[in-house]
Amino acid sequence: MRYLIAFLTCIALISVSSCRKDFSTIPNFGSLEFSKDTVFLDTVFTNIGSATYNLKVYNRGNKAITIPKIVLENGTSSNYRLNVDGIPGKEFNDIDILGKDSIFVFVETTIDASNFADPLYTDRILFDTGTNQQDVDLITLVQDAHFIYPGKDPITMKIDSLTINGQATNIKGRFLTDTELTITNTKPTIIYGYAAVPENKTLTIEAGSKVYFHSNSGLIIDQGATLKVNGTVTEKVTFEGDRLENGFSKVPGQWGTIWMRAGSKDNEVHHAQIRNGIIGILIDSIGSNSTPTLKLHNSEIYNHSNFGILARETNIEGHNVVIGSAGQASLAATIGGTYNFTHSTFANFWNNGIRRLPAVLINNFFVYNNENGQEITETRDLKAANFTNCIFDGNNNIEFILDKVDGGGLFNYRFSNCMISFTDSNNSFEGNIELDFENNPKYENNIFNGFSAFRNTRNEDFIIGETSDAINKATSSSFSFDILGIDRTTNPDIGAYQHIIFD
Repeated sequence: MRYLIAFLTCIALISVSSCRKDFSTIPNFGSLEFSKDTVFLDTVFTNIGSATYNLKVYNRGNKAITIPKIVLENGTSSNYRLNVDGIPGKEFNDIDILGKDSIFVFVETTIDASNFADPLYTDRILFDTGTNQQDVDLITLVQDAHFIYPGKDPITMKIDSLTINGQATNIKGRFLTDTELTITNTKPTIIYGYAAVPENKTLTIEAGSKVYFHSNSGLIIDQGATLKVNGTVTEKVTFEGDRLENGFSKVPGQWGTIWMRAGSKDNEVHHAQIRNGIIGILIDSIGSNSTPTLKLHNSEIYNHSNFGILARETNIEGHNVVIGSAGQASLAATIGGTYNFTHSTFANFWNNGIRRLPAVLINNFFVYNNENGQEITETRDLKAANFTNCIFDGNNNIEFILDKVDGGGLFNYRFSNCMISFTDSNNSFEGNIELDFENNPKYENNIFNGFSAFRNTRNEDFIIGETSDAINKATSSSFSFDILGIDRTTNPDIGAYQHIIFD
């Protein structure tokens, strides 16, 4: 019992002492140090809150100090918000820092761009006053933007969901109005939820336009609708998430997809960059045998958590296409269809986990369970899978698979003058005629396991260098310029890029 009383007494003394400021301080004397002299808050959109940034303030001296005042230079009217050592506000008095210690200052902002002529918004954090005053600059670039939001019930505040084919869905979003069917480059467009293009309407996106998607957002091109993306070599159209901080520049899965539904038609994407979604393009529409559902030209699709392109029984024509890293496959051309790609680069160097699929997967079937729980496999015609002057590469041993289920109809394919990464170390595909590269006449003049010599796979930079095995190995085609507009009329290289000499 005596030991218990002594223990409780010690606990009580510690508790009392911890609640008391039992150290003395001296006034700050202008020798604070900072983790940075300028806090750059990455670009924000008008009226959208920024991320939170931090600044560390150091007292390098041996004695505890008191900073009499920490304020924003623009005072209470500043659009910046501070949190100093756990206390929110815009003005702080008598802030203590122990000797050889530090405190955190957190900074965030929300700015209405219409209130300022200059898109560069600045302020300063002032530490102390008079001759001891020190400061840290705050800088933010503010962009005005056009916002597309789904509707909301004024009573329940429930966000509207889309009705597709007469059926209610759980997809948050709405159909675009006629006035919203042209997106220009005058200011960015930010989409919350899914923006759907109605039947018999066309969404036109002009050169240089920037489209940003919030989480769980994207585009839907409905049955009978059309998407036209009209980028150029010098003015690409970009699609990406709406988090502009540097830390999000390479984060996949920030938004949903561009979904071209069954029955959408005459879709064209020229000189676009599609980055950091779940699926870059999801395309279901079979279209016609003669007219592609999607013409994809001079475009880049990078860093998606599932697929760069997931195509299901559709018709795609692509040239000068680059599809980079994806958590499953860069291109999955599934359930048959028609696929014609020329001078394209499929390079999957995914490093965010284990990837079980190759860079390019092509098959002619789908699997489902019927009402009795039986697994059913159905096949569709692979009318064409023609790849000419293409690179298939990545950080797996096998980056290309033709997966055929017998008993179906057509299974047409041809690969000529391609460079294919395929090392079957376990002989898993031995006896598979579709992957018998030596004896199958549908493979012509291909290079297997050659060296691509990409400039920087970590940065999704798939320009090839002067040591690439793809140089001068392409066959002539009607596409006389590469994705950057460089002439390839003579001595064309395999892939989307003509080679360069790296610095």
